Amino acid sequence: MSSEAPSIPLRHRLALRGLDGTTLLILPAFLFLLAIFVYPFLYGLWLSFTPKAGGWLANYAAFFADPFEYNTIWTTLALAIPVTVISLLVAVPVAMRVRLLRRQRLLTTILVLPITLGTVLVAQGLLNYLGPQGWFSKTLMLLHLISTPARLTHNYWGVFASLLITGFPFTILLTLSYITGIDPALEQAAATHGAGAWQRFRHVFLPLLVPGLAISFLLSFVQSFAVFPSAVLLGAPAGPTRVISIAAYQAAFEQYDYSMASAIAMIMAAVQLVVVVVVLGARALFYRGSTAGGKG
Repeated sequence: MSSEAPSIPLRHRLALRGLDGTTLLILPAFLFLLAIFVYPFLYGLWLSFTPKAGGWLANYAAFFADPFEYNTIWTTLALAIPVTVISLLVAVPVAMRVRLLRRQRLLTTILVLPITLGTVLVAQGLLNYLGPQGWFSKTLMLLHLISTPARLTHNYWGVFASLLITGFPFTILLTLSYITGIDPALEQAAATHGAGAWQRFRHVFLPLLVPGLAISFLLSFVQSFAVFPSAVLLGAPAGPTRVISIAAYQAAFEQYDYSMASAIAMIMAAVQLVVVVVVLGARALFYRGSTAGGKG
């Protein structure tokens, strides 16, 4: 008498391999990522290697052979890195103070208000405030502190101010979320053992904050590195604030060389990737332990 093993339904066999109904729910999101992010990136990468003339590396060679083009990398870094560092240095003490306030939500709402305004509106407001005929210069001249209007727009400082105003709320939100996630019992235990405010921050908060601060730095840096409206409206797009995004725009919509524009976009991505690797490597050097000091 022979007995055959019962056949396992296909649905059960797929479930054993992790392909159940719940897992398939992520399929639309996966397809969305492919359509919105992966395909455009791969298409742009392919397009960057198909120049109008020359070999497959002609676009990259032309970019790095022209100082007017490759200097846009340093110009963009000279804006993005200081803005990111200052935002993070200011966000940490502000977040440390905000976490102790009762009306934390109200203050947080006020701090993140510039995000809702948008970069174009902020740039327009700064033109009216910091421009030669703006309130800032008029007030300083009225107080006889300066004799001529201050030059704070259409240069480096105009773009810097705009990036700082629009980027700081994003940084403070991220930093505040990391700080409020640290268990207050850890600070209380350190205070019980006689640790002062600086010692508690140095030995309790900072080690737990390093991973989060690294991520905050990277996200803020990427946001600042992609500067475009501020550099056009508040800077000198043909001079000291000609950032790499302007070079890509001019290649695509003024020279109609989409292959070159794609190559510049790939260079932008490569520079950001280098910064990401450096920051994550530095984070590993500063702190290798567990970050399980949060509330949950």
